[in-house]
Amino acid sequence: MIIHIASDHAALSLKLEIIRFLKDKGIEVVDHGPEASCSVDYPDYAEKLCRELLNDNSCRGILLCGSGLGMSIAANRYRGIRAALCHDVTLARLSREHNDSNVLVLGGRMTGTDLALEIVNVWLETKFSEIDRHSRRIQKLDKIK
Repeated sequence: MIIHIASDHAALSLKLEIIRFLKDKGIEVVDHGPEASCSVDYPDYAEKLCRELLNDNSCRGILLCGSGLGMSIAANRYRGIRAALCHDVTLARLSREHNDSNVLVLGGRMTGTDLALEIVNVWLETKFSEIDRHSRRIQKLDKIK
């Protein structure tokens, strides 16, 4: 599995912790930036990550910004991206089981490191349930322009 990851300046430190966590689990990580804590515009980084995922749908992504809201809004503008802003492990699990989320969004100023790593772990380990009603709903989402 390859995980693409990007953040804005407000979530840079949490992004680095998540990268370390993923690499320790033997997961390949592609970091789309930023590399420094200078102010950046989150839509630019969401776009980089989403375009990569749309080119290779076998990958998943993690986006982070201060609250998670901006990245979530930006990512969900791309057809085929199902970005889920998760504040706890239950949301992470449900976003995968019911919604087949391919992007996890976290708020760097809202979520502590330990909880964020737990959320990431649950999100990575949870599979899409593929129950008919969930699959049907995903197909409907993919038709929205």
